[in-house]
Amino acid sequence: MKSLVKATSAPTVPRQAALAYTARPTGRQRAAELLQRQGVLAVLLLVVLVSSFVFPSFASLDNARGVTVQASFLSIVALGMTLVIITGGIDLSVGSVFALGGVLAAWASQWGVLPALLVPLAVCGAIGAVNGLLVARAGMAPFIVTLASLLGARGLLLALTHQGATTYLVPHGSAFAELGGGSLGGFGYPVFIALALFAAGGLVLQRTSFGQTLFAVGGSSDAATLMGLPVARTKVLVYVLSGLLAGLAGALNAARLSSGVTIIGVGMELDAIAAVVIGGTLLVGGAGSVSGTLWGVLLLAVIQNLINQIGSLNSSYQSVVSGGFLILVVVAQRYLSAARRST
Repeated sequence: MKSLVKATSAPTVPRQAALAYTARPTGRQRAAELLQRQGVLAVLLLVVLVSSFVFPSFASLDNARGVTVQASFLSIVALGMTLVIITGGIDLSVGSVFALGGVLAAWASQWGVLPALLVPLAVCGAIGAVNGLLVARAGMAPFIVTLASLLGARGLLLALTHQGATTYLVPHGSAFAELGGGSLGGFGYPVFIALALFAAGGLVLQRTSFGQTLFAVGGSSDAATLMGLPVARTKVLVYVLSGLLAGLAGALNAARLSSGVTIIGVGMELDAIAAVVIGGTLLVGGAGSVSGTLWGVLLLAVIQNLINQIGSLNSSYQSVVSGGFLILVVVAQRYLSAARRST
């Protein structure tokens, strides 16, 4: 009897502590989460390291300047795509909006730098707002809505340029041209603009209630609605931001090229989606990071640069390599997600 009393009166682990212990992620789960978030950075560093030994000119400062300035435009577009995909959506219109923003900026640059920036931002932001309203308020599929916007923005671009026969030029030596072609420390201004936008995007996602709402909406719109979160307003805002960022990238590209080129942006939406997914953002929504997107963009830019370094390959091989990376990343994400859920 004494032994029985002693056994029953022995201290027990509180239920809350036991639940907390069982909910604590295992080493395998933590490793899977880290690999899912930062795996692309490890791949990028490895590719850069190997390429620096194979191609001596790859590690030069001039080459780094060229790679980063070319990647800056896609990175700005991909930043907006990241926010959209985190909410479980997609934006196929960004390539056409990018080109339209460049044409509008070049046309408005004759009146100064402010019109050259405000006009494309206003029009491209309006396109994003229409996308967001149709998706969030009308309940239409993002794929269909943004595909229609892709065609509409490209059609508007062709109408403004008389089927591409008219090319608007940016005044030489203007402040707007300096914004795209100027540099600081040898690196173009678009590079610093892109980095500033990514820093702001990271702060918004991780440090604000709006950022947490994005993850909640992407995880489950129904659950987010039951929690009282502004689901519809959040979806509209991310599409507006995607349009604004695509228009800004197009304007900066026009400033750098000193003209509104009409044939650019074709397929850019696919490159942006590839960069976002390679960076670890799930296409189903609810998880992702802007830093991963930045590494994904740089990885695609480095691949393109390596193809140029080889010389005997054309740019079509970039699509082959990018597609291969995309398939590997999607398969890896599936297994890593399963590993994170396993106990």
